[in-house]
Amino acid sequence: MNTPLSWIKAYVPELACEDREYCDAMTLSGTKVEGFERLDKNLEKIVVGHIEKIERHPDADKLIICQVNVGTETVQIVTGAQNLKEGDYVPTVLDGGKVAGGHDGGPLPENGIKIKAGKLRGIESCGMMCAIEELGSNRDMYPEAPEDGVYVFQKPVTPGEDAVEALGLHDTVVEYEVTSNRVDCYSILGIAREAAATFKKPFVPPVVEVKGNDEDVNNYISVEIKDRDLCTRFCARVCKNIKIAPSPEWMQRRLAACGIRPINNLVDITNYVMMEYGQPMHAYDLKNVSGNKIIVRRAKDGDEFQTLDGQVRKLDSEMLMICDAEKEIGLAGIMGGENSKITDDVQTVLFEAATFNGANIRKSSKRVGLRTDASGIFEKGLDPRNAEAAINRACQLIGELGCGEVVGGIVDVKEPLKELKQIKFEPERINKFLGTEISKEEMLQIFGRLELAYDEGTGMITAPSFRQDIECFADIAEEVARFYGYDKIPTTLPNGEATTGKLSFKLRVEEKARDIAEYCGFSQGMCYSFESPKVFDKLLIPADSPLRQAVTIANPLGEDFSIMRTISLNGILTSLASNYNRRNKNVRLYELGNIYIPKSLPVDDYPDERMQFTLGMYGEGDFFTMKGVIEEFFESIGMNKKISYDPKAEKMFLHPGRQALIQYGNKVIGYLGEVHPEVADHYDIDTKVYIAVLDMPEILPFASFDRKYEGIAKYPAVSRDISMVVPKNILAGDIERVIEQRGGKILEEYQLFDIYEGSQIKSGYKSVAYSITFRAKDRTLEESDVSGAMKKILNGLEGLGIELRA
Repeated sequence: MNTPLSWIKAYVPELACEDREYCDAMTLSGTKVEGFERLDKNLEKIVVGHIEKIERHPDADKLIICQVNVGTETVQIVTGAQNLKEGDYVPTVLDGGKVAGGHDGGPLPENGIKIKAGKLRGIESCGMMCAIEELGSNRDMYPEAPEDGVYVFQKPVTPGEDAVEALGLHDTVVEYEVTSNRVDCYSILGIAREAAATFKKPFVPPVVEVKGNDEDVNNYISVEIKDRDLCTRFCARVCKNIKIAPSPEWMQRRLAACGIRPINNLVDITNYVMMEYGQPMHAYDLKNVSGNKIIVRRAKDGDEFQTLDGQVRKLDSEMLMICDAEKEIGLAGIMGGENSKITDDVQTVLFEAATFNGANIRKSSKRVGLRTDASGIFEKGLDPRNAEAAINRACQLIGELGCGEVVGGIVDVKEPLKELKQIKFEPERINKFLGTEISKEEMLQIFGRLELAYDEGTGMITAPSFRQDIECFADIAEEVARFYGYDKIPTTLPNGEATTGKLSFKLRVEEKARDIAEYCGFSQGMCYSFESPKVFDKLLIPADSPLRQAVTIANPLGEDFSIMRTISLNGILTSLASNYNRRNKNVRLYELGNIYIPKSLPVDDYPDERMQFTLGMYGEGDFFTMKGVIEEFFESIGMNKKISYDPKAEKMFLHPGRQALIQYGNKVIGYLGEVHPEVADHYDIDTKVYIAVLDMPEILPFASFDRKYEGIAKYPAVSRDISMVVPKNILAGDIERVIEQRGGKILEEYQLFDIYEGSQIKSGYKSVAYSITFRAKDRTLEESDVSGAMKKILNGLEGLGIELRA
């Protein structure tokens, strides 16, 4: 994006600063400047000269001698230019002055060319009259300049005045790098608004008043949008009695400085409005619009269309076309058609300003191999409200420049405009977010300069429609930061645990899970989150199980990756199967990965992503080996006191008699067991497989890394062994709960050391033996202390139907 600084100053009239200061300040406030170039670079001592007399050179047929009035004196200059005549006013370099380059229009020397008085074929010459190329410009910017000769002023000028000023070359062209989300800055008004906010100067946009005649535009044209997903707004206005002529000098200069070649007043107006408002426009000769009707629709596959550049383009049904009642007349957002172009005999013009789907314009531009200034802007997604303002500005210029007569009214076909975005204004939160202490009043002043409206009653900031990048709290905080000044924001460390160099608590627990698993001989596996619906059948999961309610992938790689997994077993079993079929004898794998539980189906919100700690093994080890691994993990995160196991897990994919739910208090936090033989067979594993799955979100609230140091015991311990005959339906956990509940404060530990079932034990029973240790922290225990505790424990065990062995 290139803009002449003089055009910016037209809308920020109080802006007064050096070029470097302007560029640095704009970059710091977020409108990055890539570079700038002075149009008057290396132009020194150049004034307006008036040619009073011309004589032929006595010794050279192609040279003439001119007496040139430069205001303070008349100087003699010898030149070879053939386009001069007496009375002409020309830019003249005085002795010792500089020009930017040579007449050939080649690359400009870095330091220009110095002009000195001398003799040409024996005749003194004190200066030089300049071609436009010697002033560092070209005929695109000054189309009235001769192709080969000295530039002659077409407007009234005074001898001796600054010729560079008269030519409008005391200006700077600034190049900006504009990000795609700031489509408003692809316009002079957008850049000017940013400049006004940066330098805290008033922003004075043009006042647009269209003076239309008493006619109704609907009598001239009608508009129908058939594909509203690709065109959300189409504005049309008509101007008649068109007079094609060169556009005024000021408009030509501004367009040329932006890199746009002036053509005529009509074309220049559409280009001028595109640059000023960032809204591409197009003009059609109304007599070429059949049926006086515009239809916006998709093209048909296989159609061909000739664009204004004379090329025939192949179309398809994904391209949007501007059509009349009979034919296509424009490739929407890219280029008009040869069949409706403006010619010198045009009488009535139809102006179009529309809002097209940006992604579609980009795709269409790529497919036809044609990228224009208009398509480059459209593809970024324009503000629908800007279309009406731009077309009114164009019609205003038509009237002001005497280019034609504006027909009254506007045809405006559009989808309902979106509500303006509102964001809650929280100055304290903004200061905390930025690490600043900016007052509420200063923030509101910044918002006012940016046209962000504040409602005191609701406390809401309303973003204008042209600021499509402002969507949330962080966006308005960014506006405060960039106009308060990034250089003024103090350096602060971010808040949170990361400041102290720690992992978050959740990651520390997961790291501990990895450490324990790897310490116990498990290797980490990485499994797919995408799975096949057939997994549920392989795992014997019932048809009515909630686990089958999975998120379906919209564009899966195939059926095997068509849903998000709701259970983590398939991945680990698949990996175990791969190892088993490669004859690895003892394999232990673990995974820390998410499952995805939808909150509702069809999906209308993000699923619940739950981290699962999954362990699987075969070979050496059994159910109790796996149980020991998870208990090691629980102990490492401070959860070894309230763990219990419920054998009534009822997991279809686990062996009916070798499975258990893992509970912490009354909360189920996972399960473990031997894989059902039928499931193992589905995975081609011909051996016993053990798995454990822990639901990490359920574990986190109970985990703790707090540890209390306890000194070495000062007093001796007392141990008692008990051997019991226990009904087979009584679990070891039931016995241990009784010991814990009734052992009292002096209970230090207990340990199961024997289980026996055989002919010496009566049918339906088993022999179980525990060693129980008592110790007091403040004294030596007496026999009565231990006997009392043991009596309570034995009474509790008898209540379970347990008998002591003799």
